[in-house]
Amino acid sequence: MKALLSTILSISLLPVCIGVAPQQVPAAPTQGTTPPAQGATPAPPQANAPAPIQAATPPSTEKALPAPAALPSQVEPSAANITPSTYVIGPDDNIRITVWSEPTLSGAVPVRPDGMISLALVGDIMAAGRTPTELSADITARLKKFLTDPTVAVTVLAVNSKRVFVIGEVAHIGPIPLTSSMNPLQAISAAGGPTPFAKQTHIYILRGEQGKQKKIPFNYKKAIKDGDLQGVTLLPGDTIVVP
Repeated sequence: MKALLSTILSISLLPVCIGVAPQQVPAAPTQGTTPPAQGATPAPPQANAPAPIQAATPPSTEKALPAPAALPSQVEPSAANITPSTYVIGPDDNIRITVWSEPTLSGAVPVRPDGMISLALVGDIMAAGRTPTELSADITARLKKFLTDPTVAVTVLAVNSKRVFVIGEVAHIGPIPLTSSMNPLQAISAAGGPTPFAKQTHIYILRGEQGKQKKIPFNYKKAIKDGDLQGVTLLPGDTIVVP
């Protein structure tokens, strides 16, 4: 009987002696991520995923500037092509007087409308109607009273006296550089030609002579049709009027 009770007691205490295996606690998911469902297969990357949106660049609002309109071809007298022994200085020209080793007597000098220039020590000198060589010799002779063996050079900086003016019914009103042997037909052409409203048979040239205004008629149509320039030669300062 005692043996039977011992056997029953041993059987009842058997589960206490045998340890129970602890259960594994799943790791906590990382913050911000969602763990996949148990047994689920990870989703493959999407082949047609939309590209990231980029800010559109606004189209340029700058407009290309038009090319400047071509001006009428003109042959302008250049100071660089002047020959000192032959060019005749005129009113409104700009010249430079250079006195060697005398910077206070040297510099650019404008020719006044009366043809005179002003120079230190010698005062007023007539420049218009003379060549640069002639004017240089005159200044040298005057400076000998004040300097020992002065050396003087005269150069033309800008030619403003050799021009005529075209006004009235032409494409471009204003001064025209007067080239050698230019006639009224050439001057009007350099001004862009007469407009459709011009009275081509009543053109005239105004010229100042001895304080008086002289009116010289010029028939543009006759010059175009027959080549008759009517013996009119332009002079510096003439004004061509195209009514």
